Parts: sequence; structure tokens; C-alpha cells
Amino acid sequence: MLTKNTDSRGRLALGQRFANQRFIVTEMSETEIKLEVACVVPAREAWLYKNRIALDSVRRGIEDARAGRFSQ
Repeated sequence: MLTKNTDSRGRLALGQRFANQRFIVTEMSETEIKLEVACVVPAREAWLYKNRIALDSVRRGIEDARAGRFSQ
């Protein structure tokens, strides 16, 4: 187990391993929080992740391009 102290502004340094990342902070109780590494998607692209058919189509297209399969 590792203990760390917050500074006078309530900040906690997690160390180099977590540098320059975004987190979702969930208060589990008054004495417990949960940190999850997050990935932010621009609002203009969010529709794609909500539309399974479109997302699968894009992924197939990417795989086809990687494999060198192109249409004329």
C-alpha cells in the first residue's frame, strides 16, 4: 500500500505513470473515491459510438484499408 498527501489546494500527485491523462472521479462515499482513466470523444463524433451499425462499418473499412483491400 502507498500513502500520499494532498497539497494545500487539495491536489494529489499520482506520479509519472499517470502524467497527462484525464480521469473520471467518482465519489464512492465520504472517505473513498474511484479514479478511472478516461478517453474523451469530441461531441461531433459521439454519434458514431452510439450507432453500432455505423461503428462496425467504419471498423470494417479500417481493417480493409490495413489489408490493402480497396474498391475501384
